[in-house]
Amino acid sequence: LFLPSFQDLFGVSMVVPLMNLHIKSLGASHTVAGIIGSLYGIMQLFSSTFVGCWSDIVGRRYSLLACILLSALGYFLLGTSTTVFLFAISRVPVGIFKHTLSISKALLSDLVSERDRPLVMGRFNAASSVGFILGPVVGGYLAELEDGFYQTSFICASIFRLVWMLPWSEENTGYREHQQRNKGTDIFSAKADGDLHLKSASNGAMASDSLFQSPWIQVATVLKRIKGIACSNLWDVFLVRLLMSVAILLYYSNFSLALEERFGVKPLFAGYLMSYSSALGVLAGCLLGPITRLYQHNTYRILLHSSTLTCTLILLYASALSIWMVILSSTFLAFSTTIGRTCIIDLELTIGGNEASGTLLGVGQSVTSVGRIVAPLLSGIAQEFSPCGPPSLGVGLALVAILIMNANKQKYCSHGNVKLKNQ
Repeated sequence: LFLPSFQDLFGVSMVVPLMNLHIKSLGASHTVAGIIGSLYGIMQLFSSTFVGCWSDIVGRRYSLLACILLSALGYFLLGTSTTVFLFAISRVPVGIFKHTLSISKALLSDLVSERDRPLVMGRFNAASSVGFILGPVVGGYLAELEDGFYQTSFICASIFRLVWMLPWSEENTGYREHQQRNKGTDIFSAKADGDLHLKSASNGAMASDSLFQSPWIQVATVLKRIKGIACSNLWDVFLVRLLMSVAILLYYSNFSLALEERFGVKPLFAGYLMSYSSALGVLAGCLLGPITRLYQHNTYRILLHSSTLTCTLILLYASALSIWMVILSSTFLAFSTTIGRTCIIDLELTIGGNEASGTLLGVGQSVTSVGRIVAPLLSGIAQEFSPCGPPSLGVGLALVAILIMNANKQKYCSHGNVKLKNQ
């Protein structure tokens, strides 16, 4: 189950760094390249919630395989793009269906108990990070070859295709089908069933019924579930996720430029420092098990403390007087952000319940996409005042997120108590 996450980030990180160079070689202006990049982000913003909810209806296996196959098609088209128009067309299936990470996380949340979920999610993120570390190295090597971008795109498409061809079985990818609630019943209640034995026969029958429903019925069901999320009491959790995402993105937004202006170091050093942080993020994912046991599986406390540490470290970076303080902050920030990213997902699923885990993870991904759209704008405005402007603004946003978590402490802790009792 960890393989789709690895191949996703490994394949994508091979291609993405080369895309701007390729589209400019096709004759596109900076503005056209920016528009195509923004359209991809907008498609991801709206499709993540829809595809996540769709996986709740038709089943994880079918939706995951569909996303893998259509993503492979997108990268195959990218490998044949000889004009700007074909390049833009190739981004459509990828922009809509490249949600293998979210669906894989939803599948894992179905297969493991709430007690073990942070540990498994941490290892899942570690596997993903390994792919992100190796991908740029392989892509950079292939780019040196003649027609390197086209070869890299075809290899990426082949990786997606090979994963799609694996012998996925209902036993391996089956998920817990939840009974439909009566009208007026809140589907986002805390989970009370800790049973991990998956009944593949009934799962296959129910998924098959949903799969062969009319597409209009599927769309109507998806919209109904999304409306349920919008009317639920999860707004504060998603707001915390948005604020912390923007804060971290502001930290990285002008990282290389700020280091050059403040300390006179070259962009190459900044690149090594970011790779070093990514490698530490893999280690942090593997340490989530001992950390959750230390905190007695209290996800709220882990998230609060990791967010506080993240805020402090960004402040340390913004006020750093030497490059060694930057290295120190980057070292511990790799741990705090990895842990916080895992815990916010676990908190979403704990409060929202597993009845709509795909929808919840899809909405969370959409929230993060909003952060990716907002952060560059805020960073550009903040940089007008100082190279330290973006991280300083990030500190303020992180403080707001911490205050929101403190204000809703009773709600989070009550769900945490239910989680512990169910174990």
